[in-house]
Amino acid sequence: MRMKLSAGSTKRLAMALAAGLAMFTAAPPQASAEQLAKVLFGSQKLPAATAARSYGFYSKGCFSGGLAIATDGPTWQAMRLSRNRRWGHPTMIRLVEKLSRDAVADGWPGLLLGDISQPRGGPMLTGHASHQIGLDADIWLTPMPDRRLSAVERENTSATSMIRKGGLTVDERIWTPAHARLLRRAASYGEVERILVHPGIKKKLCETVKGDRSWLRKVRPFWGHDFHFHIRIGCQPGSSGCKKQAETMRGDGCDASLAWWFTEEPWRPNKNPDAPKARDLMTMNSLPKECRAVLEAPAPVSEAAVTIGGGGTAVATAPAAPSETITIETIVGAPPVAASAFAPTPDLGVPLPRPRPAD
Repeated sequence: MRMKLSAGSTKRLAMALAAGLAMFTAAPPQASAEQLAKVLFGSQKLPAATAARSYGFYSKGCFSGGLAIATDGPTWQAMRLSRNRRWGHPTMIRLVEKLSRDAVADGWPGLLLGDISQPRGGPMLTGHASHQIGLDADIWLTPMPDRRLSAVERENTSATSMIRKGGLTVDERIWTPAHARLLRRAASYGEVERILVHPGIKKKLCETVKGDRSWLRKVRPFWGHDFHFHIRIGCQPGSSGCKKQAETMRGDGCDASLAWWFTEEPWRPNKNPDAPKARDLMTMNSLPKECRAVLEAPAPVSEAAVTIGGGGTAVATAPAAPSETITIETIVGAPPVAASAFAPTPDLGVPLPRPRPAD
């Protein structure tokens, strides 16, 4: 049944529709502050070509002035290239390159590199809760093969777990003294504050390391690190907006804090497995204010310009920003701070075990 509208009703209806359309077209799009930060940072292909600075905490922040490590080097190969996570603070990238050379000298065949960070850090579309400020890197516990892997192999090859299937201790058929030497070498650098491994790996080190055991303090047990180990360096000089980790007790960590991992408590099922992860909820409002400027900062002329090359020694320099002294701090109005990407960081500890994280 069709309704007949009077001339007045038709006019009022037309005016209401026009007003609604005007309101719709005039309404601004969703504020950038409410956009998911993982989408914004995950879409960045190149770093912010400004001073090397980390902002915020390892699991809530970003960084500028990043470098990439080349896909291939004489002593490393990068894995999962499609993720574009070969980026980090210059100190981290140079440390990874140095570790690869030192490890080969120690008898390790070469490094297979996992995730470091996105070009400008920030929360990732998938995977890690941390790795956001350019100071984390994952190294596979699988030795590098004696050939160059294809792009397909790098996407699909799985790392080898060091842990006995269905257990919490290392698989003695796979674990070797060379694995222990690799971890010891990584822990030897003053910049490194933590090395995260599966509790079973930590237990094996506690049982077998002789002589100097001081480096074991840096090697800490954590969930999900049976295929790779996680290197974390401290906040670098000049990064005044970087939030440090909490210090912990001294000692080699082969104590009650390790024994806790071999109880039932750490492995209880997640009571709310479907709860959204922190990275999936973070908006730009969740991150340090400098991260907006990191997103908007100019990019270098090319990826090659800010990549540690396959020769293992040459480091290209990012082109100068419009001003020689431009930093993210000057963009957001805070005073600039002098930086030195090569200075060692304080040798801090590692937190005691805590309940299973949500992410």
